[in-house]
Amino acid sequence: MGFARRLASADRTLIGTWLKIPALEPVEILADAGFDYIVIDQEHAPLTLEFAYQATVVAQGAGMSVLVRVPDRSGSHLQRLLDAGVDGILVPRVVSVEEASAVVRQMLFSPGGDRGIGITSRAGRWGGTPREEYLRFGDEEVMRAVQLEERAAIERVEEILDIPGLNGVFLGMGDLQLSSRLPQSDPELQKLVDRLLAAARARAVPAGTAVQTPEQAREAADRGYSYVMVSNDTSLLRSAAASAVAGFRGRLP
Repeated sequence: MGFARRLASADRTLIGTWLKIPALEPVEILADAGFDYIVIDQEHAPLTLEFAYQATVVAQGAGMSVLVRVPDRSGSHLQRLLDAGVDGILVPRVVSVEEASAVVRQMLFSPGGDRGIGITSRAGRWGGTPREEYLRFGDEEVMRAVQLEERAAIERVEEILDIPGLNGVFLGMGDLQLSSRLPQSDPELQKLVDRLLAAARARAVPAGTAVQTPEQAREAADRGYSYVMVSNDTSLLRSAAASAVAGFRGRLP
């Protein structure tokens, strides 16, 4: 089941986390922990296409969906990641309707878009998937999401979410605070968030965001987010390691 259909059929908010460590062991650990999905972070971590491919195979084999945040909005990575069989893609720092439309078209097959057929790739089960099923899955079940992280983008969110084929949106709160120069608690910034969520809800477009704690994740779910990333593999490791050391030292005379 593709991530877009999984979101549509879920009766709860799906929980994931960012993958930043270029190793496969964290992928298995995160699957064992019960995460619904991981997001391979090629924007803020040194993760190659080859590693993303390997991590996708391992994660999906362990029962997790796989999203990839690509390095930028140029579109140069999209075709190969889709051929690798990822469940969805997040395109960062999309500002305009034109940018959003261009990247979405690269993820859709003709006549709706410009994605090339690669049915002999992993996405097509090495040519084993019937052509019509391969095309249907790629257009209907793979999530194509843009990250809105600038105030100007959210002020055009209705136009962006009306783009044909766009079936996911992600709010980048950290960069939104930077671009708006407003703290997260500011009512003006929260109005922007409400606008994004209302636009997504009205169009049945799943909205996601990233938070640091489980408590914040529950708040995001209550607010209407369909998928939430909680922390990341490096921060989870650091927190557990720091807690272990502090706990030991706290018992010393």
